Amino acid sequence: MKSFFKEIRSDLPASIVVFFVAVPLCLGIALASGAPLFSGIIAGIVGGIVVGFASGSPLGVSGPAAGLAVIVLGAIATLGGSFETFLLAVVIAGFVQLILGYLKLGSIAYYFPSSVIKGMLTGIGLLIILKQIPHAFGYDSDYEGSTTFQQPGGENTLTGILNMFEFITPGAVLITLVSLTILIVWENVLMKKHKIFRLIQGPLVAVFAGIFLNYLFQSGLLPFSLSATQVVQIPVASNLSEFAAQFTRPDFSQWKNPEVYAIALVLAIVASIETLLCVEATDKLDPHKRITPTNRELKAQGLGNIVSGLLGGLPLTQVIVRSSSNITFGGKTKLSAILHGVFLLLSALTIPFLLNMIPLATLASILFIVGYKLAKPVLFKQVYRQGWEQFVPFVATIAGILFTDLLKGIAIGMAVAIFYILRSNFKNAFSHNKEGTAENEEHHVTLSEEVTFLNKGSIMKLLNNIPDNSKLVIEGSKSKAIHHDVVEILEDFHLNAKTKNIKIEIKGIKININNN
Repeated sequence: MKSFFKEIRSDLPASIVVFFVAVPLCLGIALASGAPLFSGIIAGIVGGIVVGFASGSPLGVSGPAAGLAVIVLGAIATLGGSFETFLLAVVIAGFVQLILGYLKLGSIAYYFPSSVIKGMLTGIGLLIILKQIPHAFGYDSDYEGSTTFQQPGGENTLTGILNMFEFITPGAVLITLVSLTILIVWENVLMKKHKIFRLIQGPLVAVFAGIFLNYLFQSGLLPFSLSATQVVQIPVASNLSEFAAQFTRPDFSQWKNPEVYAIALVLAIVASIETLLCVEATDKLDPHKRITPTNRELKAQGLGNIVSGLLGGLPLTQVIVRSSSNITFGGKTKLSAILHGVFLLLSALTIPFLLNMIPLATLASILFIVGYKLAKPVLFKQVYRQGWEQFVPFVATIAGILFTDLLKGIAIGMAVAIFYILRSNFKNAFSHNKEGTAENEEHHVTLSEEVTFLNKGSIMKLLNNIPDNSKLVIEGSKSKAIHHDVVEILEDFHLNAKTKNIKIEIKGIKININNN
């Protein structure tokens, strides 16, 4: 138990920051999902405490995911608007994830190229900044936690930024400026001068400064104001009975409904993919480069979704915004994720009125710092120096995330990365050396270990360019696998070589030289 708390000096401050970031994201995603607001808080609590204990990820933080919001919204509508029936699908999805974990399908995470994962992190960083700019100026048409380019009401990420100039709130701008100043000075000046400033995180000070300014607005001491949509809006229960009433049970009478199982399968697959992507990205951000056991993570997520569904919460995944916030502000072990869940539970129970004083502009300032650290300009230079095969999928992933959504952006990046893999495979099917004079040329071709049908074109081109009256030696003894189509090409060339007076010798490959 003592070792569990060994990094509490780092984990406690980080958990508080993650807690403040998580509150509006949980509420915003619940709102976008068409679910009760408190269902987002429940998912955040379960993601922190239940998944935190069960997971092997040292830095990952779980909670409701924006990538599932559209699915949840459509699923509730499909089920006749019954949130209780939807909760049954969440529970079943959790069991599916447990099965996926026991089948060891978490290893899929290791097949995502590094360029795509780096592009995902950078894209999320830029997306955080772009999405928070309107909130920093007091324009809140897009819900907190949104990761899609297209917004409800016809706006998109870019038009949202343009339209905010017509709705600038001076009070929100003042809070943003004060919060950013605190965050920048705290990290770049004060933390270097005294240890006390390392124990108390700058975001915590910025949050209390935002609450204090909001109080001054409400009391009339400053000539500004914030509307209800410009602050956190957590449901307030006046007593324990009302608090307990916010937890909802699944409707188990719908267990024979086939639509429930179809929705559960979709939730399980999408949530698992998003979790595995986040695991890979979080491990890359980890300063100690620890490796998360992905099969255990799927089991932990499955357990989390079962508990969340039973309590009335949204489906959850490991999420990059909260995980990267945890890393950015010094989290070192999974105690940070667990504590953030505990704080969500205690604050929802005891001080929701205080949380509802937190301006979204302050939280936007904190997320600006997180976004910048994910998308530092130097990263573009580093990936560019690695060559086009790394840089193009990296940029494609970023663009895909910014102009579609997270999963589609990853799919675009993967498609580009696979193109370069196939292109490399196409180009590197063999090595070709030429010896002798123009009148007596000897060509040596050594096939690679794996020769697939994708290499047909390059091999046919090479053979067609072998000049008449020369000698060709094809070495295939080092090849472990040669596709049948390639063998056929060699057989045909062997038969036709006589017409060009080419002497051909094939080593290590069994071919049928009696074809007609």
